[in-house]
Amino acid sequence: MKYDEFITKVGGRADVSLRAADALTAATLQTLAERISGGEAAQLATYLPDELEPHLTGAEELAQSFDSQEFVRRVAERAGTDADRAETGIRAVFATLREETPREQLRDVLTQLSKDYSSLVGAKA
Repeated sequence: MKYDEFITKVGGRADVSLRAADALTAATLQTLAERISGGEAAQLATYLPDELEPHLTGAEELAQSFDSQEFVRRVAERAGTDADRAETGIRAVFATLREETPREQLRDVLTQLSKDYSSLVGAKA
């Protein structure tokens, strides 16, 4: 999938402009890269459009431990939006990741997240 298609899908799912979809996607991937191991984030990046790779690479190898509420707070801050819009955007990004990432890869990512993330990311792959 191309970058424009990815952002268009996120924007449609979140019912936001392409500019907002871009900001929400970047913020979600950057925050995800902090929450999962650096190796897992880099592996996920290989399945996504090249333009999204910088948001997932360069993170610390050791994952930070924070709950889903903190995840939403960080995404909202990075995207310059409120928590409700951030939650909708996070769900849209993960729905798009489900379509574009091999099931095994997404499962490896999701297993690093605690159960309180299920409302944001959907069922485990």
